[in-house]
Amino acid sequence: MVVVHENNELHNVVIIGGGFGGLYTAKTLAKANVNVTLIDKRNFHLFQPLLYQVATGTLSPSDISSPLRAVFRKSKNTKVLLGEVNDIDPEAKEVILRDRIIPYDTLIVATGANHSYYGHDNWRPLAPGLKIVEDAIEIRRRIFSAFEAAEKESDPELRRAWLTFVIVGAGPTGVELAGAISELAYKTLNDDFRNIDTSETKILLLQGGDRILPHMVPKLSKVAKVSLEKLGVDTQTNTRVTNIENDIVTFKQGDQVQEIASKTILWAAGVKGSALGQVLANRTGVECDRSGRVIVEPDLTIKGYKNIFVIGDLGNFSHQDGKPLPGVAPVAKQEGEYVAKLIKKRLQGKTLPQFRYNDVGSLAMIGKNLAVVDLSFIKLQGFLAWIFWLVVHIYFLIEFDTKLLVVFQWAWNYLTRSRRSRLITGREAFEDAKTVTNDVPSTTRKMQDTYKVGV
Repeated sequence: MVVVHENNELHNVVIIGGGFGGLYTAKTLAKANVNVTLIDKRNFHLFQPLLYQVATGTLSPSDISSPLRAVFRKSKNTKVLLGEVNDIDPEAKEVILRDRIIPYDTLIVATGANHSYYGHDNWRPLAPGLKIVEDAIEIRRRIFSAFEAAEKESDPELRRAWLTFVIVGAGPTGVELAGAISELAYKTLNDDFRNIDTSETKILLLQGGDRILPHMVPKLSKVAKVSLEKLGVDTQTNTRVTNIENDIVTFKQGDQVQEIASKTILWAAGVKGSALGQVLANRTGVECDRSGRVIVEPDLTIKGYKNIFVIGDLGNFSHQDGKPLPGVAPVAKQEGEYVAKLIKKRLQGKTLPQFRYNDVGSLAMIGKNLAVVDLSFIKLQGFLAWIFWLVVHIYFLIEFDTKLLVVFQWAWNYLTRSRRSRLITGREAFEDAKTVTNDVPSTTRKMQDTYKVGV
């Protein structure tokens, strides 16, 4: 195994993860007198907030991805390594990859989070989540394959199952997916098929809590719910999914248990910290919360190790109001910038006050000309909120040419209602894809008849 040694005269900063946290740490250190090594198992930064638009055919994966080497080509102190970290040795101050060992003076772990199925990992292949490009491409395949299968299906019960979409979780991702699928079914695809009427599509959005978009003020949650229902989305709150099997979603509302047949089930509920959280817990004794996120100190270090920072979705920072900060891009961005500034201060023999998140608010797209924006100083809904959503997301995209591409795609989609990235890809033939899940059992078809989405 190769041990990589950097210039010993400079402080060696190793960053694991090229998401928002790792990216902004490295960008803020770009002109500092340090060596920076950014390690990621992907060679690109992914703009996760727009993954749902890849999944629904509005954008292509390259529209929301920026090659890390291109981002840092002018940062002479920054080296990008493609690789996956297997272990961390905090005593030797080494990061261990499969084929090499990278020493560090300061370590930043920003490897994000994955979906949590709350102990039902067998649901994962049946209800994919949306965290990486491959997830978006798989969901896109399932969505458009469902319409194609319905077009060929002669059995009305099976056709109904193909045209039923169930989304579990009504945070921003779930809400945006539901709105985008609604626009696809009722506007974009309505003239594309001959044997089916895509306006018969049923979209069911299930939320465990008492309202959708729970991170927003109740008024905007209600606005979002009403707006989704006008788009044809049936939102069900206080609803807990108890089983997913044989293309049947079983869910419970109070004492009432219901089932619905659906060939396309999508997961947008729950997160858990990446595997490196447990590696740190085993190596350092640091505590993790129930979701596997690492409990961090007020300066984003871990207890007992002032040279190890955990930021972004992997970190549980609860020192501001007693609640963990949300797993959103602005949190990771601000944490990355803070850590970089703290490193520079430490090298000068100084320090900074504890990290404090400046909550700039939250927002969610519902559909064309429809969004909700919850800022500390103003609440927006409708068209103005939609414009604000567009501007904010363009601002957070990394590369200038990416911004131009996305603006062009959005403008074209707005004018034509056309989604140019409606590709069904994958190695499986279409007929094989139909057999991934079983046909709807006859005993459940009666339940499908009694459950009417939208009533």
